[in-house]
Amino acid sequence: MSSAHDFDFFHGDWEVRHRRRTDFLDPDSDWEEFPSTSRCRPLFDGAANIDEIDMPYLGSKGLTLRLFEPDTGLWTLNWSSSRSGRLFPPVAGRFEGGRGEFYGDDTLPHSRLRSSGGTPIGKDVRVRFVWSGVSATSARWEQAFSLDDGETWLTNWTMDFTRPPVS
Repeated sequence: MSSAHDFDFFHGDWEVRHRRRTDFLDPDSDWEEFPSTSRCRPLFDGAANIDEIDMPYLGSKGLTLRLFEPDTGLWTLNWSSSRSGRLFPPVAGRFEGGRGEFYGDDTLPHSRLRSSGGTPIGKDVRVRFVWSGVSATSARWEQAFSLDDGETWLTNWTMDFTRPPVS
């Protein structure tokens, strides 16, 4: 059962190894890999936390605000990028058996999709975040999109977190 302390493992500093598709909707697109660093701090006595991830390779930073809802036992994960300065639609879910699954809906801008006037349009996607392999020194995050309301999923980004060496 999910609790207000599910993300306690994530507090502190991390080194991150990213692997993401160059086109989030194309299963044949190439993968790119790059490093980053992340720092997470607890709020609300652990029932919330915020992390900032610094991704020099992308020339941007990201931020996630996680909030535990005691009435439902669900977490909402709210992402923002320094590139857009906006909060993306949240994903919601819980941890069960050491694995966290979180779902939501979003509209992904897609360069190949155009309106009749030539303006790029978005593609509605179902979003899934999975947290697994959680320990005091490592964790894995995975993002996948579905174009068929969750019938099939295309994993398009993974992050492997490890604790930095103690100096």
